[in-house]
Amino acid sequence: MKITQGTFSFLPDLTDEQITKQVQYCIDNEWAVNIEFTNDPHPRNTYWEMWDLPMFDVRDAAGVMYELNECRKVYGDSHYIRLTAFDNTHGWESIKLSFIVNRPTVEEPGFRLQRTEVDGRKIRYTTHAYAADKPAAERYRD
Repeated sequence: MKITQGTFSFLPDLTDEQITKQVQYCIDNEWAVNIEFTNDPHPRNTYWEMWDLPMFDVRDAAGVMYELNECRKVYGDSHYIRLTAFDNTHGWESIKLSFIVNRPTVEEPGFRLQRTEVDGRKIRYTTHAYAADKPAAERYRD
């Protein structure tokens, strides 16, 4: 199963050359680029860990790609990594582009749908990550 979140999520994973072009597009539009990582990609887990601070002053995609590769060295085998671009032209930051650039090297465990019956005939559904059944440090080990 392939986790699908963000822009390009239903396409094959982007190559570094394609990622570089997307990053340069963001920079050309004066969007700040941020690198984030997590080992729990639940659809409602929107607050991933930040890799350093957002890159407001970077004017070349090579700087972002350097930081991405540094993040991959540390978390590449065991975490998801995504790039997020923020536009602050309105005085607040709003996400303009976000996409996954790295996946754990082992099989992605996916999610199960948990059904709960509540008062009356109502049914509530919750997604539960199979990876969350293990401790954080062991979620993506063989």
